[in-house]
Amino acid sequence: MADESKVVILNNQIEAQLLESVLKEKNIPHVIRSYEDFALDGIYQLQQGWGHVETPPQYLKQVREIYHDLSKKST
Repeated sequence: MADESKVVILNNQIEAQLLESVLKEKNIPHVIRSYEDFALDGIYQLQQGWGHVETPPQYLKQVREIYHDLSKKST
């Protein structure tokens, strides 16, 4: 994806897997990037969250809505 934008910050791997499954089901192009870094013993994940989702600009709103809906269901 050439012009992807960071959409949401993910809190953990479970959240990432759940969101990824919904995005794949809806055929929404995306990339999930983890902040995991073994060399620095996970310091980025402690400071910035588990990772984030990137998607082309035309899907930003849709991905945010899906993430918001999933977050409501998990609380």
